[in-house]
Amino acid sequence: MPTALELSTRPGPDGIPVVTVAGEIDMSNADRFRDALGLAAAAADGGSFVVDLTGVEYLDSAGVHALFEHAARIRLMAGPLLEPVLTVSGLADITSVEDSRREPQ
Repeated sequence: MPTALELSTRPGPDGIPVVTVAGEIDMSNADRFRDALGLAAAAADGGSFVVDLTGVEYLDSAGVHALFEHAARIRLMAGPLLEPVLTVSGLADITSVEDSRREPQ
């Protein structure tokens, strides 16, 4: 049974929106994920925002596609589990990926 998707958005220490994601991101819930990213982008008012994927256990192509839509503006936080997906997809080459053990700067 898939792990439910949990999403929350809060301002980070520097006021930049942080979208925190936990669970699995797949085609069944990618629209919810895309909507959360869109809201954070709007809150960032043209600036960058952080997507914390530390709690994500699975990320399929629908979730990767949602991230690509905002690649120019996002900073990702991810652990070693998602590193291969972010690298193979090319996302790690065009956006910042930070170690999940650090607070976003």
